[in-house]
Amino acid sequence: MTTDHHTRHGLVLGIAAYTLWGLLPLYLRLLNGVPALQVLAHRIVWSLLLLGVIVVAVRRVGAIRAAARGRTLALLAASATLIAINWIVYIWSVQNGHVLEASLGYFINPLVNVALGVAVLGERITRLQAVAVAVAGAGVMALGADGLLSGGGAVWIPLTLALSFGLYGLIRKIAAIDALGGLTVETGLLLVPALLLILTAQANGTGAFGQTRGLDALLVLAGAVTAAPLLMFAAAARRLRYATLGLLQYIGPTLQFVEAVLIFREPLRPIHVVTFALIWTGCAIYAVGARRAPA
Repeated sequence: MTTDHHTRHGLVLGIAAYTLWGLLPLYLRLLNGVPALQVLAHRIVWSLLLLGVIVVAVRRVGAIRAAARGRTLALLAASATLIAINWIVYIWSVQNGHVLEASLGYFINPLVNVALGVAVLGERITRLQAVAVAVAGAGVMALGADGLLSGGGAVWIPLTLALSFGLYGLIRKIAAIDALGGLTVETGLLLVPALLLILTAQANGTGAFGQTRGLDALLVLAGAVTAAPLLMFAAAARRLRYATLGLLQYIGPTLQFVEAVLIFREPLRPIHVVTFALIWTGCAIYAVGARRAPA
């Protein structure tokens, strides 16, 4: 495969992954009648089933078992906790009319990654990237101040989403295991509590599964909805420059923002306009800085 073809393939996979993440609220809204914790539990169970099939098909069981030990297993336990927190907050946000705040969290995320890289990994950034973090931080502070003064803004949603996913990415960066293996182990570590939650709900008569065939199909689909974009992203990351991948990640929250305003009719308050203007400015500055930085 030529370098150009390799890059084009990575670009298609990256765009597909972030587009699927951007359209995720449309899927989650179809599950509005299902409690967020049950949605999360089904997402874990059906994702693990799909990942298990893939792992067996590509003959990776032994390699994953060998890698998931000691320090790596401890790191994956931490990353599993973080991704579970990220998922439940995101699901709850979509179901309760906070898609705008959720999209803000994923706009902030790459800038959080920059800050964590500097603070934890000792990475160096350009002046433009430092300015980007500061401008985006001003947006978050504006939303937070509005929340304290008026009870609006729900700043905890974007901060929780951005920090949990940023820390998740940091742990996965230092864990000595590949994307497929790491995701499989993380999901496996969450399986027991997920099954207990589902079985308890079913026994109490509050379980979502088994009510209608359509709902059952949507819950089973959670496996592919979760695993497919993650695997596409992992494949794209191997084929694209980091700066290119960084620019693609704005596809997801942009789509979520459009859906929140045009489809879900969430109110776009003046503080949202100010916050998003600062965040988008920060993202634009970051993108320019990333393009100028060495590959």
